[in-house]
Amino acid sequence: MACVYEQRRPLKTAVVALAAAVAAIGALSANLVQAQIKPVVLRFAADFPPAPHPAGLSMNHFRDRLAQAIPGSEARLYFAGALYTIPEAFEAMRQGNLEMTWLQMGKAAPVDPWMMTMVGPGILTTVGAVDHLESTKTYQMLVDRLQKQQLIRVFGTGHMSFGMGVGGKKRYLSPADFSGRKIRSMGPVENASLEVWKASPVVMAFGEVPTALESGVIDGLQTSIGGWLAVRQQAPFYTTGGAGAFTSDYYIVSASRRWWDRLPKPTQEALEKVVQETIHLQKELNWCVDKMTYEKYGTKDPSKPGVYWMNPQEVSAITSSMGDAPSRYIKSKTPAAVAPWVDTFIKEGRELSQKHPVGSSWIEKVDCSKHASKIVIR
Repeated sequence: MACVYEQRRPLKTAVVALAAAVAAIGALSANLVQAQIKPVVLRFAADFPPAPHPAGLSMNHFRDRLAQAIPGSEARLYFAGALYTIPEAFEAMRQGNLEMTWLQMGKAAPVDPWMMTMVGPGILTTVGAVDHLESTKTYQMLVDRLQKQQLIRVFGTGHMSFGMGVGGKKRYLSPADFSGRKIRSMGPVENASLEVWKASPVVMAFGEVPTALESGVIDGLQTSIGGWLAVRQQAPFYTTGGAGAFTSDYYIVSASRRWWDRLPKPTQEALEKVVQETIHLQKELNWCVDKMTYEKYGTKDPSKPGVYWMNPQEVSAITSSMGDAPSRYIKSKTPAAVAPWVDTFIKEGRELSQKHPVGSSWIEKVDCSKHASKIVIR
């Protein structure tokens, strides 16, 4: 027995030595990968306002986490069109003159008409439906197009609010309330529905909205609940029917491939982790801002100022009054090849809304107390 024991000792020693060598190689590999992660300095442009807007909070998180994940890195944030309008940002990314944007799809249509494929009110009408936007064939088609033809890499979708609506000095609740009013529109497709209601749509950067409301250049605005908080003094009435009733608001978080493709792969991987973390966070923050704002400023009486959440009958009256005006407008302004995709997205979106009814999404179950310290409901 003693002899056998002595024979096994070298084997045990060899195993320990092998394990140590493997660990050393692993540590060396990790150090080599870490060494290949290079600091980045990037400009990140958007057309929505800064914090306390939930998307603004999310971009602040991206800036802070980027500096932690890739030491020496810096994200320079530009809100409310401070650097570029959305069409200008799209063009700048395509040419490699801007690193990243958080842009609304429809507003990029002047540069690429195909960006109008996934817009339009009354399509995705529940939180769960909006959260599953990326599962649609239409989305995958558009991402592939941007990747190959526009040299823009899409990381995912970002939404401004799950309670999109209309704010103003008066309540906008029924189609008749819009007649003769000048309303800041979210994009060209929303113009079509506003015109059906006999309103005059006005397209402008959000940064111009407060002054325009004060001076009477516009009477109201389509925006998110978070956006409404920034103009609550100028537009005390806010009406929402939930996700997608008055307006769609589908955003993409994207980067210029001329910049992205030059980054080392370890840098890309580290950066994408921060981006995906940010996209997830903004969904939670959007919901919590909506929920907490309604808890503070909600009203059951539409004649009083505050956030009024429409009942199903009121939502139906708004969405049905649009008819097919939004989709007809899209088809009239885009190449013939776009038309089938417009119909496909409408079909996919409405199916998602049925499949994911109100209250079924993980987002609606988020514990907002964990974000209470970040969210300021003024």
